[in-house]
Amino acid sequence: MMRQGSLLVVDDNELNRDALSRCLRQWGYLATVAADGREALELVETGTYDLVLLDVEMPGMSGLDVLTRLPTAHSDTELPVIMVTARTQGKDIVEAFRLGANDYVTKPIDFPVALARISTQVSRKWAVEDLRASEERYALAVRGANDGLWDWNLATNEVHWSPRWKAMLGHDVSEIGISPDEWFNRVHPEDIGRVRQTLTAHLGDGSDHYENEHRVLHRSGVFRWVLCRGAAVRNSAGAATRLAGSFSDVTDAKLADPLTGLPNRLLFLALLERAIKRTERRTNSMFALLVLGLDRFTVVNDSLGPLTGDRLLVAVDRRLQSSLRTTDVVTHEDAAFTLARLGGDEFNVLLDEITDASDAIRVAERLRSALQEPFEVEGQQVFTSATVGIAVSTTGYERPDEVLRDAGVALHRAKSDATTAVEIFDPAMR
Repeated sequence: MMRQGSLLVVDDNELNRDALSRCLRQWGYLATVAADGREALELVETGTYDLVLLDVEMPGMSGLDVLTRLPTAHSDTELPVIMVTARTQGKDIVEAFRLGANDYVTKPIDFPVALARISTQVSRKWAVEDLRASEERYALAVRGANDGLWDWNLATNEVHWSPRWKAMLGHDVSEIGISPDEWFNRVHPEDIGRVRQTLTAHLGDGSDHYENEHRVLHRSGVFRWVLCRGAAVRNSAGAATRLAGSFSDVTDAKLADPLTGLPNRLLFLALLERAIKRTERRTNSMFALLVLGLDRFTVVNDSLGPLTGDRLLVAVDRRLQSSLRTTDVVTHEDAAFTLARLGGDEFNVLLDEITDASDAIRVAERLRSALQEPFEVEGQQVFTSATVGIAVSTTGYERPDEVLRDAGVALHRAKSDATTAVEIFDPAMR
C-alpha cells in the first residue's frame, strides 16, 4: 500500500491556503490548513505531519517565530519545514535556514517545483524513519537474543565490543579495551589455536561466514562456552576490511544432557576432577561415584517406542532427584550430590564429603527403592529397577576417567551377579 504524506499548510491568506492545499490533495497528499502561527503550533502539538509549508510573513506570529518554537519538540528530520516567501525576502530565507528550515519556495508558487521539493523532503523523512525503525528492530532482536556483538576494523586493528559482550564476561563497559587481544587472551589455551585457524581461513578463503565454539574466561575465573559467529566485509578486490559478529553463551547447552537437562559428560568430568583435587588437598575428604544402570530399559524402548523410553528417562531423573534431596547422607552440613546423565540408560551420582563407603551403599539402596514403584508414562504403567556400581575415592584416583571406569566395572559385576544389585569397586575386579 502506497504511503500518503500528511502536510500542514500555514498561511494567513485564505486564497493562498486554499489554492496550495487543493493542489496538494490533487498530488495525493493529505492537507491540513492553519490560518496563523498559533493555530499551526497547536496542530503540530496534537497531530502528526510529514512536512510543514510555512509562510514567512504573517501578522502576530511570523513564520520565523513559529520556526523558533518547533525545534524544541521536533528535529528537522522528524518534521521538515519548507518556507514560503516572496522573492524579495532573501535575508529571511537565510535566517530561516539558520533556525532549522529544510528548504523554501517563492511566491508566486511554481507548483511543479514545489512538488519536487516537497517530495524530496517527505521521502527523506520517511527514509530516516524507516532506518530508525530498522535499527530499533535490530536492537530489540539483539536484546532478545541476549547476544554480545563485536565489530573489528582490520585496518586499524581496533574492535568495538558491545556492552552485552563485556557483561557476558563479567565486566563493566569501561573495563575492556579495543584490542582484539581482549578476546584472544581470554580464550582457553586448548581452543585458541582452533579459533585463530578458523578466523584466518575465513578471512582468506572468501567463505560466507565464520563460526566457532570455544571457551572464554569469565571474570569469576570460570570458563564459559560461547558460539562465535561472524562475517567479513570485503572490498572490490575481495580483501577483508572488517569483521563483525556475535557471541552466544552456550554453556548450559554445552554442559547439559538435552533430554533431562542434567549435567552431561563434559560437565560431570569437570566436577569429578574437582572432587579428586579436593581429596588431594584434604586427606579427610571423601567422595563416591554411583553409576545406576536401568534394568529392562531396552525392553521398554523396543516394545513401547523410543518416545516412551525418553519420557521414562525424564521420569526417572525426577524421582532420583527427589529421593536424593531427602537422603540423610546428603542432607548433613557438608555433603552434596550431583546427579548426571552421560547417555543411554545410565545415571551417575557424585556424592561429595561422605563419611565412608557405607554412606554410598545407603544412598544406592534408597535410590533403588525409589525406582521400585511403577512409572506412569503416556497412560501406561511402566516398571523398571536399577543396578548400581560404586567407586570410592579411597582407591586413590588421579583422573576422572579412572573413577568412571571403575564404577562401570563394579556395575558390570553387579549385573552379572544375581545375588546383589549394588557393588563397590575393588581393585581385584580389574
